[in-house]
Amino acid sequence: MPHTVFAQTYAWKAPTTSDATASQEAMPELATRVLHDLPDDPSAAGLDRRYRLELVAGEYDAASHTMASLNERWRHETAIPSRAAWVTVPYEIYADARKEAAAGHLDEAAAYAKAFRAHFARLDDWPSAEVARTFTDTSLAEMHAALQSDLEAAKGASKLDQAGATRLLGDYLDVSVFRQASLFAPSLMKEDDARRYVTEENVLVEEAAGASVCAYVMRPRKAGRLPALLEFTIYASSPEAIRGRARLSAARNYVGVLGFTRGKVCSPGQPSAYLTDADDASALIDWIGKQPWSDGRVGMYGGSYEGFAQWAAAKRMPSALKAIMPSAPVAPGIDVPMEGNVFWNFVYPWPFFTLDGKFNDKAAYGDAQRWRQLDQAWYASGRAYRDLEKIDGTPNPTFHAWISHPSYDSYWQAMIPYRTEFSRVTIPVLLVAGYYYGGPGAAVYYFQQLEKYAPAGEHYLLIGPYHHLGAQYGVLDAQGRLVDTLAGLPVDAVAQLDMYELRYPWFDYVFKRAPRPALLRDKVNYEVTGANVWKHAPSLAAMADAELRFHLGSGMAERGFHSLIEQAPSGKRTSIPFTIDLADRSDRHDAAIGGRVMDTAIDTRHGLAFVSRRFDTATELSGLFSGQLDFITNKQDFDLAIDLYDLTPQGHYIQLSQYWTRASYAADRTRRRLLTPGREQHLVIEGNRLMSRELAPGSRLVIVLGVIKESGRQINVGSGKDVSDETVADAGAPLSIRWLTTSFIAVPLRRR
Repeated sequence: MPHTVFAQTYAWKAPTTSDATASQEAMPELATRVLHDLPDDPSAAGLDRRYRLELVAGEYDAASHTMASLNERWRHETAIPSRAAWVTVPYEIYADARKEAAAGHLDEAAAYAKAFRAHFARLDDWPSAEVARTFTDTSLAEMHAALQSDLEAAKGASKLDQAGATRLLGDYLDVSVFRQASLFAPSLMKEDDARRYVTEENVLVEEAAGASVCAYVMRPRKAGRLPALLEFTIYASSPEAIRGRARLSAARNYVGVLGFTRGKVCSPGQPSAYLTDADDASALIDWIGKQPWSDGRVGMYGGSYEGFAQWAAAKRMPSALKAIMPSAPVAPGIDVPMEGNVFWNFVYPWPFFTLDGKFNDKAAYGDAQRWRQLDQAWYASGRAYRDLEKIDGTPNPTFHAWISHPSYDSYWQAMIPYRTEFSRVTIPVLLVAGYYYGGPGAAVYYFQQLEKYAPAGEHYLLIGPYHHLGAQYGVLDAQGRLVDTLAGLPVDAVAQLDMYELRYPWFDYVFKRAPRPALLRDKVNYEVTGANVWKHAPSLAAMADAELRFHLGSGMAERGFHSLIEQAPSGKRTSIPFTIDLADRSDRHDAAIGGRVMDTAIDTRHGLAFVSRRFDTATELSGLFSGQLDFITNKQDFDLAIDLYDLTPQGHYIQLSQYWTRASYAADRTRRRLLTPGREQHLVIEGNRLMSRELAPGSRLVIVLGVIKESGRQINVGSGKDVSDETVADAGAPLSIRWLTTSFIAVPLRRR
């Protein structure tokens, strides 16, 4: 009989070690006590909690029954019903293996193999590939870290509350399940692959000029000629991960091909980034189109660097390339390693990660303490940005080459299509992006170029409340669990997508005459956050049908905020002074303020905040903001930052959009034009990060107008020299800006 009272605390004595095998008595006993008090909750969340507790408690038959009920709910009640076929399979295998081993008939390895084979024999190709991906992509180290964190939090405690006990037991289970899988699943997955697929590893594809690239091929064993889906990447991780990425496409009846940038995996020579990918990807596509298993058609997909690689190939437009799907793609020189011509520090360790060997160096890249200390040491020292490698003590020639090109010059232009070269991209294109952090990548830039130079092409943009990884993979974690918040912001139900479930229907539409994915109703497809609805428009401009123009007000609206005024100033204009000492680095230890997508505070330390009136009704802001800033400064240059927020009636700040630029490049990223100190000047603002949000009645718009001064980016002290060569000795007097009240920011409005 189910209990209706859920006990709030449980007696607890911490085990002496956090290893999964050291808690075989403490954890099951705790799980049994929690289960005893667990309410009968038939919701998906309740069933998920129950089966995990049952597994830890050793109630394997009950857990199997609960997982079956949970999967039935997922099939009918969730935004991603397809995951019901595979999410719990690793736990089902664990349960069956534990039962077999407990019966004493088989040892652990044999019991696991029997359970694995039984489950995979029942799975079709696609869910089996998803389960295999779960085994491959899950980080056991991160799971151990989560468990250790739980135990540290409970250290010295004599009781655990409901939430703490459930979290601890869940993390303990994950370590147990995936520790066992890490020991036995890799060989079993290869065995299962052998009956489903044909694989070719370390295929060296030679180019006409003498260079070569390495490829991995996996194709369905029983298929004839098929279209191929290519992921061209610099990210060469483990052989199991490479196999897993190709397997996903083979499971959907394509030839899955992973190609690696020059110098990676089996390709001879030193790896390089960006410089040769246009030629190398095109050569690989030509090779694919001529293989006996190919029907002559190639599609490309992938995010971040892999998104860039698709545009590099599109610069050459090999004849076999028929469609691309770049997700959060980077555009070298546009958003990485600099954005608005301001270089980012986070890319400094990236060459060590990708270019120091045939496979990626995760240890160097993951040394967060080293890179944090480097940023702080450079910031505090006031030395030139070019001295980063000297401070670190290790040469970084790739980063040195990047900062030697602060303009968007021919060095960058040679990597992706430039201007009229976009007119040749007439194949179907699906760009996927997010609103937050690195979610946009350069997707909006690429789409704008297609709108301008190839307006008749079949090109789509899908954008929603995602960050850099979310735009590539969706809202499921490595174990297939729903992640329905993003840095504090609840993700609307309609935006809870698995991007794998978009990828293959997209290519089925292009290559197999399947229906076009329902979300792609028009060229621009965007989720209105806060309204829980997707909308569709024929262009970026058509996302809005009006604008709200806010002028900078010289008066104070309230403590710490200047006013935003919707009427143009009349009579004598005034100015709003702002001063910042860019040579002062005493703030290097200051704690960060705000920074999440939804937060209770925002950082105004290096800028001025402006706030609007309260909106009387729900107001949708969708599109790109713009504006003009009129000002007088005492320097030849500065780096501008603009942040837009929705200030809700409840006091939360929700990110809307951001913009960064070096003032001397604002008009033209290819050529620097220094400012004239003491003279009135103008910056035309053309936003490049889309936003779409329905502001609730009572919300206000907040704009922070600031200057970039932080340890994670270049600091432009305004001397007019190459910013990479400036030191604090070049700063001179503090930067002074007088913002004139004729300045305005225009936000795009969609009327109801």
